[in-house]
Amino acid sequence: MKLLIVVDKLLTGFDAPPCTYLYIDKSMQDHGLFQAICRTNRLDGEDKDFGYIVDYKDLFKKVENAIAVYTSELDRSTEGPDPDVLLHDRLKKGKERLEQALESIVLLCEPVEPPKGELEYIRFFCGNTEIPADLKEREPQRAALYKATASLVRAYANIADEMDAAGYSAANVARIKKQVEHYLNARDTVRLASNESLDLKAYEADMRHLTNTYIEADEPRKISPFDGTSLLELIVKTGIAEVISSQLAGLKGNKDAIAETIENNVRSKIIKEHLNDPAFYEKISALLDEIIANRKAKAIEYEEYLKRIAEIAQRIEMGQAHEAPPSLNTPGKRAPFTIIWARTKSWR
Repeated sequence: MKLLIVVDKLLTGFDAPPCTYLYIDKSMQDHGLFQAICRTNRLDGEDKDFGYIVDYKDLFKKVENAIAVYTSELDRSTEGPDPDVLLHDRLKKGKERLEQALESIVLLCEPVEPPKGELEYIRFFCGNTEIPADLKEREPQRAALYKATASLVRAYANIADEMDAAGYSAANVARIKKQVEHYLNARDTVRLASNESLDLKAYEADMRHLTNTYIEADEPRKISPFDGTSLLELIVKTGIAEVISSQLAGLKGNKDAIAETIENNVRSKIIKEHLNDPAFYEKISALLDEIIANRKAKAIEYEEYLKRIAEIAQRIEMGQAHEAPPSLNTPGKRAPFTIIWARTKSWR
């Protein structure tokens, strides 16, 4: 939710930690006013420690009075920091946060090999596709990248329209904007390559209930049959060429980056599903290793590589060996068959 318009409710007792801005366009005072402005002071991760109030009713003096009333009732007898509420210079604090966020993400991404393109980010944050454990072991680095990018975007958005007033030159404004875009693209590339893009399908029913219950709108009209579909499912349904042109166009035709993105998605699926049918997924993992090795050694043409990786994607989506009888229609039924088959003959 990006915008919430409140007429009468949700100004007091409403807890929404991501809320950062409050636009006031109604007269309030004392406790009600203080409760309203406190909607923005909930912590939301380590990168949010205050919020912003946009005052259309010239209530600033009333805010000061409300703060004075509140702080006069605080217990100052206990040890610890002074509980006074302080008013800060917004642009000064905003600039400090932006500089800290930039410094943090630059340090995090410093080990990425030059020229720090899509492929280099994929290899640093996802690892070597020939080493199955790499994707899992580099999960903490990816989590740090996602968190650092979110902090940078929030800090930049808070003063993006007032960079001049915050003391930035035109050259620095352009430089920072370019940096933010660079790290946003890097995060999206890593998310796609590691199969960690957020899947909202699990929350779809609850979100639809909330929307239908509390928001008046026309009936939704589906414009694509592939919403919520994973990269591997799209490869099976539309073909690998279509996926490359539609989903991986941002990699600008970088064949290695495209290949490693697909390989990491395949590897992620193998890791997640391995316990459902160990023998089957171990065989698939071995096939993937072979294809990766052939690609890197240039032992096969790129078109042949894409054909073979698409076949693997199809096998994974089917979730079974080609020889498994149709009656074995669940992972639990197929697992014993696959183990016995793998011990007696090759099903490749």
